[in-house]
Amino acid sequence: MAGRALTSATSDGRIPCDDGAATPEPRIRGDTEESLFGAPREQLPPENDEGPVEYKLKLLDPDPERFDRLVSQLKFRLGEGLGEALYEVGVGDDGTPTGLPEAELEASLTTLRRMAAALGAEVTVLHARAGLRPESGCVEALVRERPLDGNLAVELRVAVVGNVDSGKSTLVGVLTRGQLDNGRGLARGHCFRHKHEVDNGRTSSVSQQVLGFCAEGQVTNYSAVRPHTQEEVLKASSKLVTFVDLCGHERYLKTTVFGLTGAVPDFGAIILGANMGVQRMTREHLGLLLALRLPFFVVVTKIDLAPENVRAETVDKMCSLLKGASVRKMPYLIKDATGCLSCARQLAEGARLVPVFQVSNVTGEGLDLLRLFLNALPARREWVGLRDEKAEFCIDDAFQVPGVGVVVAGTLLRGRISITNGQGPTLLLGPDTTGCFKRVQIKGIHTKSVAVDEVRAGQSASFAVKVVAPGGSKEDRTLRKNHIRKGQVLVDPDLRPRAARGF
Repeated sequence: MAGRALTSATSDGRIPCDDGAATPEPRIRGDTEESLFGAPREQLPPENDEGPVEYKLKLLDPDPERFDRLVSQLKFRLGEGLGEALYEVGVGDDGTPTGLPEAELEASLTTLRRMAAALGAEVTVLHARAGLRPESGCVEALVRERPLDGNLAVELRVAVVGNVDSGKSTLVGVLTRGQLDNGRGLARGHCFRHKHEVDNGRTSSVSQQVLGFCAEGQVTNYSAVRPHTQEEVLKASSKLVTFVDLCGHERYLKTTVFGLTGAVPDFGAIILGANMGVQRMTREHLGLLLALRLPFFVVVTKIDLAPENVRAETVDKMCSLLKGASVRKMPYLIKDATGCLSCARQLAEGARLVPVFQVSNVTGEGLDLLRLFLNALPARREWVGLRDEKAEFCIDDAFQVPGVGVVVAGTLLRGRISITNGQGPTLLLGPDTTGCFKRVQIKGIHTKSVAVDEVRAGQSASFAVKVVAPGGSKEDRTLRKNHIRKGQVLVDPDLRPRAARGF
């Protein structure tokens, strides 16, 4: 079966709101089964004229004029998906997967690859299934642009939350390093920033790790010889998933809240151990994600450690919590690629769906489906409109680097900041304790620990800055780390910022 559907669906392919009532298992209809869309597994929602998803019944030997129109259509879909598009080949505009014979399906994929090549993109077949016609098939293909610069890759930010000792850092370490855990904390050590975190095995700060995917959908972090460096991952990737690993202990709840708001994540991931059940901090973190209106998914870890009855009880309790009147979400257990890809598409569209994964960081069970989900998860479009506005950068941390000076780190909320001929723009830094701003110039830009020439809204970055105060006093021309605090901003002078003590 495609997965244990915990919700029913309407005829338009959307899953309705659930009041917490029990939902029966999907019914078998002949040789097909009900799936995420509520109809037989083959039926999809009607095609939307907007968005990154395109249905094509067939693409057989188009003449030059039609080929140009198809390329223009693909360019539009890539623009809607920020460099990614999903093509359903063998599916009609009404969502009916009629299917194509094998020869015609291969010819259609060849045409799709020609279209992608004309735009500098790659085609990856994510999933194939039978069509309604006898001996026919349909294919779900991902088209992804090859960026000329690794810094222009599609980027997602996922905030990882959950109770202490649920396996958050271990999961992030396994995904980003490609090496399974030994059951004694080997993988999580790659995510820790401080010595005391290594000593007690608990995260107490905000850590960011990157998982890259190339245009063909393969993970760029992994290597049989040695782990790739951040620079190698950045250059080889067409899509970057940034995990914001947050604290689980209630003592560090303020740090977790700071990471959820300051890092501006696109999605959330709630991690819970199969042997631990739903804890109080799990509910707290769920409430934070709901308050921030972040779409999220759930990952149940340590399934190799928990007995079957304990694991089932943990999953049932989490699903009951999600379906409760105060949450009103629709959990869906992921068991195969079909449900995985459908959930990725609907989650990005704002559906109330919550995919639930079950994985083991020791045996590797379930990790392939989680990687497939992250690869197929579309980017959110909110950042596109902000990239043409005046620059606004929120500061999360500051460092004093020998030979460089003061470096500020954070997230670019609006606009673009670039380096030209070794010099960056002049921005306003502040407000300080008196409510004033200092004029500073950007000397260098790093993102993901790699030097770059430009960053755009939605990206994490660090800037080397120096004060620009001609004719001022020595104090005015001096900038130290202790002059900077979390929550300050770098803004374009044209915005004319004003400080307020209360609002």
